[in-house]
This record gives sequence, structure tokens and C-alpha cells, in this order.
Amino acid sequence: MSKHQSKIEKLIAQLCPKGVEFKELGKVCEPTSNINWQNNVGKTFQYIDLSSVDRVTHAISEVQTVDSDTAPSRAQKIVRKGDVIFGTTRPTLKRFCVIGAQYDGQICSTGFCVLRPDTSVILTDFVFHLIGSSEFCDYVEATQKGASYPAISDNEVKKFKIPLPPLAIQEEIVTILNSFTELEAELEAELEARKKQYEYYRSGLFIFDEKVREETLGDIILSLKTGLNPRKNFVLNTQDANNYYVTVREINGLNVTFFEKTDRVNDEALRLINNRSNLEVGDVLFSGTGTIGRTALVKEKPKNWNIKEGVYVIKPNQKVVDSKFLLFFLNSIIAKKQIENKIVGSPVMSIPMAELKKIKIPVPPIAEQEQIVTVLDKFDALVNDISIGLPAELKARRSQYEYYRSKLLTFPEYAK
Repeated sequence: MSKHQSKIEKLIAQLCPKGVEFKELGKVCEPTSNINWQNNVGKTFQYIDLSSVDRVTHAISEVQTVDSDTAPSRAQKIVRKGDVIFGTTRPTLKRFCVIGAQYDGQICSTGFCVLRPDTSVILTDFVFHLIGSSEFCDYVEATQKGASYPAISDNEVKKFKIPLPPLAIQEEIVTILNSFTELEAELEAELEARKKQYEYYRSGLFIFDEKVREETLGDIILSLKTGLNPRKNFVLNTQDANNYYVTVREINGLNVTFFEKTDRVNDEALRLINNRSNLEVGDVLFSGTGTIGRTALVKEKPKNWNIKEGVYVIKPNQKVVDSKFLLFFLNSIIAKKQIENKIVGSPVMSIPMAELKKIKIPVPPIAEQEQIVTVLDKFDALVNDISIGLPAELKARRSQYEYYRSKLLTFPEYAK
């Protein structure tokens, strides 16, 4: 890497010692077009929706095959190999990717801004790395409009001013940054394989012979409650709101994670919510509406947070079932299949509490449950704990990439 950096420094000294020109992104991109479905009757296309683009790997994962009869109204924009597409609906979710050869001439949603770099002045991968930069993210966050459904227009995306170093410098920068993203992709693939192995092994641990009794969830818990929504009860994010208001976004796996954008409530609201939820150590949180089935464990008595309505509080009878054993079971394929069959509602889905209580759970002796938990704790750490193993290495590589991306994409602007 130092070899490439040294070469970049020499090229800068040779080609642009006084800085580089900055241009609006749209000025270095070629025009794009939309499909005329009437002229394409009988033809099929691969349709790239917003959900098709993975927010972590920035690759296209799943597409739909559509034609003039089945294409949704948003299936309009023609993409070409080398285009960079960026999701303009909820843009801070960072859905962006490069279009590969397999999707040349296919269709993407109007929820994307299609950027077609003029490769005589700017490289496709240089645009890709710029779109991922913190500077672009800050610009998008400041420019987007709408509170509940934020979006940024294509025109605003294209107004973002970018540094435009000579192509020789761009090539060296891209070589360095691509080496990070390629390594990251390899680590992601290995981690995904480990997760599948973990899922398979976890499911196997919950298969018992007929000697182990099965109980319904309702029979092995003390209570099943939920939190409280604002409505007439309280207001979110008041000036005196210093406590976290936990939604499905904040619960995942074993942990409750607070974010900068996590809503806040004041002390009175916290008291009202706790009167309903009664959170205690050992409770299992379960998302019962929207994104169903996410979990977390209450590891210590909450002092500055509580939950919204729709996040359920499962209070296990710990003489019968270990809290972690229950949590791990709820994440198993065996439990998920039962849960899926009990989901109701559209478009907002939920699993009623009465139905969740009917989920059947194997209940071996507590000592055996604890042994299973010990094994699954180790597996869970290997695939989820960012302080050890692959997750730690992946986090380190991402941090390195972000550091070098920021450093390599920063140029002084040439004053004409």
C-alpha cells in the first residue's frame, strides 16, 4: 500500500501540485434514460428494487423478473454496466452499488439516482468510493427533505461537488480502496458461512427425543407484556427527554443497542411505560410487530430506557426455563416456522400475544439447558461479537477502509 501511496504523492506533485478542480457530480456523468414499456411488450427484464441492494456489501442480492404487465410503476430507469446507483428514498440507509455486466440494459427503481460516469474524466469505482464517503453522507443528510419518509432528488444528488484529480491518480486511489473492499467481501462471505453453520448447529441442539417434554410458551412464563406508545400518554424527544425509547431497531440478538437517532422520553414517560412493561433482569424482549422475531435479553435493571408498544416482554419462569435458552430457541428455525404461521395483518404485520403463547418449546432439565446455552454463547460470540474473531477483523478492515478513503479522497481545491 505504501508503494501506491508514494506513487500517488509523486503523481500529485507532477500533475496537480496546486490542487484539483472540483465539479458537480452531475457535470461528470452522462445522460440516462427510462424504459418505454409500450415498446417492450413481451420482453422480460431484471428489476432492481431498493431492497435488492445490500446496505453492507453494496452488492445486488435479489432481483425480480418483470415484463410490461407485471412491472411495478417504479420500474422505469434503464441501467448500464458501470453505472453507480444510489437510493434516494431514505438515503441515509446508504443503498448504493456498481452495476455489473449481468445487469447491463436492465431496469431499476425510480427510488435510485442513476449515475453514469463519463469515463474520459472519472472512473466508475472512483464515483462509488465518493458516494460512500462521510462528506457525501453529511451532504445527503443536510439536503434530504421529509421527516417520516425522507428523500433527496436526483438533481440534488448531482449537485454534490467532488474533487476531480487526473485519471492516473484516480486509478491509484481506486486500486488501494478496492483492495480493502475485496478483502471485506471475502470476510463477509466467510462470516456468512459461519452464521449458516451456527444456525444449523443451533437448530440441532433443540431437537430432543420423546423423553423431553414440550410446553407452550404460555405455560413456562410468568407474564407476557408490552411497552407503551406515545398517543395521549407522552411526547417523544422533549427538551427534558434523557431516557432511551427502545423500538425494534434497538434490539437484535442478545443485546439492546442505543443509537444517536434512538428516540428519547422524559422521566415521567419512563415511569408510565415501566408501569406497563415492568422490565426486570432476565426478561426476554421480542419484537411482535413490524419486523417480527428480533430479540434481546435484559441483562441489568433498566434505569434510563424502556420499550415501545409492540416490543413484547417475556418473563420466563426461571425455575422451569433459562432466559438465554428461551432466547436462543426463539431464534431457531424450529421456532421461526411456528411464529411465521401465526403472523397476521397487512401491511403492518404482527403476532398477537395470545398466539405467541401457543408456540411449543422443548423443556429439558435446567442443567441441560445451561449446557446448551454455554455452547451457543460461544458460537454466538464467534459470529456476532465485534471484539473477537471474524466480526472483529471485519470491523478493523472497515475502519481502515474508512480512514484511507477519507485521506485519499481529500484534495485541496485548485484556485483558478
